[in-house]
Amino acid sequence: MAKNPGGRRPGDSGTKDAILDAARDQFGAKGYQAATIRGIAAQAGVDPALIRHFYGNKEQLFAATLDLPTWFGDHIEGVFDGDTAGLGERCVRSFLNLWEDPESSAPVQAMLRSAFASTDAAELLRDFLSARVTQKLASDLATDHPDVRIALTSSTLLGVAIARYVTHVEPIADLELDTLVAMLAPLIQQILTDQLPGS
Repeated sequence: MAKNPGGRRPGDSGTKDAILDAARDQFGAKGYQAATIRGIAAQAGVDPALIRHFYGNKEQLFAATLDLPTWFGDHIEGVFDGDTAGLGERCVRSFLNLWEDPESSAPVQAMLRSAFASTDAAELLRDFLSARVTQKLASDLATDHPDVRIALTSSTLLGVAIARYVTHVEPIADLELDTLVAMLAPLIQQILTDQLPGS
C-alpha cells in the first residue's frame, strides 16, 4: 500500500490534533521563540507544509494551542504604528476596545481563563508577548527595561479590564470609554516612555 505523501495522517481532525499536541509539547519545552515549524512537524509526523496549510504560520499555530484569536498578535503590535507621543492613548484604547467589542471580548476572556487556569499556558503567553511586544518596544523606541515597562502596562490595564468588564466595579464600569482612556493614557505613556526611577 502506498504511503500518504509527506507523512499525512488519515483524517484532517486527527492530523490537526497531532499537530496541536506536538506544538504544545514543543512550545512548552522550548518556548515560543525557539520552537520551529520543522521541529513541530517532525514530532507530529507530518510535512511542515501541512502545518502551514492548516495554521498559516508559527504565530497562528501558537494562537490555536491557547485558543487565541489569530489576529491577536497583529492587533497588539499595531499599537506601535504612529508617533511616540500618542503611544499611551493608542495602547489604552486598543486594549479596552478588545473588551468593548462583543466579537473580540469572548476570545480575549477565554485566553485569560487559560492563563489563569494553567501555569504552562501563562508562561507560553508571556513568552509570546515578549517576542511580539517587548522586543518591538525595545527596538522601535530604543527604550531601557522594556520588560519592566510592558509588565507594568499589562498589569495596570488588565486590572482595569477585570474591574470594568468582569467584576463590574463602580464607578469604573459606568465610565464613558473616552473618559477612561483620557484618565489612563497619561499614566501608560509615562510608564512606556519616561525615564524609570534609578535608571
